[in-house]
Amino acid sequence: MTGYVLAIDQGTTSSRAIVFDGKMKVAGVGQKEFTQFYPASGWVEHDPEEIWQSVVWSAKEALRKAKVKAADIAAIGITNQRETVVIWDKATGQPIHKAIVWQDRRTAPLCAKLKKAGLEKTFTRKTGLLLDPYFSGTKIAWLLDHVKGARRRAAKGELLAGTIDTFLVWRLTGGKVHATDATNASRTLIYNIGNNEWDEELLRILDIPRSLLPSVKDCADDFGVTEKSILGAALPILGVAGDQHAATIGQACFKPGMMKSTYGTGCFALLNTGADMVRSKNRLLTTIAYRLDGKTTYALEGSIFIAGAAVQWLRDGAKMISKAAHSGELAAKADPSQNVYLVPAFVGLGAPHWDAHARGAIFGLTRNTGPAEFARAALEAVAYQTRDLLDAMKKDWKGAASGTVLRVDGGMVASDWTMQRLADILDAPVDRPEILETTALGAAWLAGSRAGVWPKASAFAKSWALEKRFRPEMDEKTRATKLAGWRDAVRRTLTI
Repeated sequence: MTGYVLAIDQGTTSSRAIVFDGKMKVAGVGQKEFTQFYPASGWVEHDPEEIWQSVVWSAKEALRKAKVKAADIAAIGITNQRETVVIWDKATGQPIHKAIVWQDRRTAPLCAKLKKAGLEKTFTRKTGLLLDPYFSGTKIAWLLDHVKGARRRAAKGELLAGTIDTFLVWRLTGGKVHATDATNASRTLIYNIGNNEWDEELLRILDIPRSLLPSVKDCADDFGVTEKSILGAALPILGVAGDQHAATIGQACFKPGMMKSTYGTGCFALLNTGADMVRSKNRLLTTIAYRLDGKTTYALEGSIFIAGAAVQWLRDGAKMISKAAHSGELAAKADPSQNVYLVPAFVGLGAPHWDAHARGAIFGLTRNTGPAEFARAALEAVAYQTRDLLDAMKKDWKGAASGTVLRVDGGMVASDWTMQRLADILDAPVDRPEILETTALGAAWLAGSRAGVWPKASAFAKSWALEKRFRPEMDEKTRATKLAGWRDAVRRTLTI
């Protein structure tokens, strides 16, 4: 067998496919954006058919650019935007509604109702999650309640549900396999992460039929074989993980205490806690980092809804920059005497605040404030939010108390200025790897190791290579002043 592995990385704004060679290097990339739908304030939807078409196109393009045939691929690994859900017809494969995206807030009233009924502790104890519209369970309930005939058809066993990975596996295998992995299941609000099963009590509370849901497998497992007509060969799907979990694997964070943070549309930091299912007292999430060979590894996670999206807002909304990549250069020119803070609560605030009703705010404006100060405030907001997460993790788990090195990936990490400011605000080293495609790499490793063409975890971890380490340079007084200003700005923005 060859060492070629195809990774499908289905993200929030685009689908990517990457062919990795036997040396785990990128050989070819295909990428295609798809439409974002905003049918109402706070609602975000995707067309599952458009996602499917973008995935197939991207996979074929990656194969073409890598100059390999489908038959040369040893295995496929899939990683995906988490919490986004689809319900489709079991017989025809047609979705009954557009996919409801992880960013969507339409189920906030349902979450509030469940909280008022005193049920949040029940959900948190079993799933490690909080009652927030972010997670998949309430989205499934909404679809069943609002799509005509959906509940009747679900009760008759005519419908299937799943996160995007599940939908792709079902389509790729020609409807033969309805499965997900433990990491995606752990983000649904209806999966018990202690016993690794769909939870009957939570299903009853949300009135979700068990027959809708997929089987749950290890991250490296047999997810079926693709239909030959799709890519030109019947290929085994041997790895699946949600995007942040795949990035954790791609960053080789296999040991307890290791931490990674991905900076894309949002920011998601995961701290490996090993076999310890750490219960957060600081409103972080307890989640499954990955499950391999039947053994579950847990993590503490902090989810920030707006990171790179704040830079996109500067470009597309405020029209202050022409390209997102220019933000770091512009921030470096900002007036150091101005302390401008952007609290990017455009869709509420995530961890550790979980305020769905907070909205973005800017503090510290003067007559001299201009685009450079706005750019610095947007980038610093990412650093401040990450510091909030790290502080919460240190309070929750002694393994994070000292010596933390943050491994980073995602589009924003290409900016040296941003990474240096991150190290300064964290007061901790920030490591940028040589391979920034860590999410896709993690999915590829799951499939490649399962296929026997890539190394096991220990050897894979040794292959991780540092491109640059950013060490703190800011003096403690300046850092403390900046953090105090940030915390005051957040306090003024919160509604709870």
